[in-house]
Amino acid sequence: MIALLAPLLGAVLVGASLGLLGSGGSILTVPILVFLIGHPEKSAIAESLAIVAVIAAVGAASSTVLKQVHWRSVTWFGLPSMAGAFVGAWASQWLSGSVQMLIFAALLLPAAYRMLSPKEVQPRLCRPFCLSGAGLVVGILSGLVGVGGGFLSVPSLMLLGGLSLRLATGTSLVVIALSSAIGFAKHLHLLDLAGQAVDWRTIGLFIAIGVLASAGGQWLATRVPATSLRRGFGVFLLCMTAFMAFATMWR
Repeated sequence: MIALLAPLLGAVLVGASLGLLGSGGSILTVPILVFLIGHPEKSAIAESLAIVAVIAAVGAASSTVLKQVHWRSVTWFGLPSMAGAFVGAWASQWLSGSVQMLIFAALLLPAAYRMLSPKEVQPRLCRPFCLSGAGLVVGILSGLVGVGGGFLSVPSLMLLGGLSLRLATGTSLVVIALSSAIGFAKHLHLLDLAGQAVDWRTIGLFIAIGVLASAGGQWLATRVPATSLRRGFGVFLLCMTAFMAFATMWR
């Protein structure tokens, strides 16, 4: 029963998370694929990037129509993020799956702190070079452990780019789609060299259901206060940090 319901529930949660916040998809996808469905860590990381790339691309198209994408930030933040995703995916071949999972869990803490901070981030003029540096770092981490990077890119776009949460969310979806696609391509190549593969049926199921859930999440995001979304996401990140660390060490 768990094996049947886990992909369905996971796909709904992944899509809704991306639609609501422009992030969080891979935070759910990787644990579900590894701990509930039982996929190897390396395969799950590649599958997560493929799933999140497509769902984010659909969400990005919708955000573009709604004029919730800051294209200057996509250029300065997104292009370095794509390069970083390739480098991170290439470097991942020298890390074990368990180490990647622990790094994954540790990355959630600073993002949670930023989201739970009572101080609101005020929109400011973009700082291109700082934004590019942050994009490169986010991309490397994305490729290294298979995260879409939204839980890092949304706070970065708000803090360094001076974007509102709504605008940062839409911009993040564009960046996630681009960098995740690059990271997936490199991980797929590495899996092929190692004689491993991804489960295309699982990827297809997550994408099909996740796209619909993402649309629902975007609709709900227009009806929920931005502050509530940000703080709720922060609590969610803390819970996922504890779960990932515990589950990895006790496997």
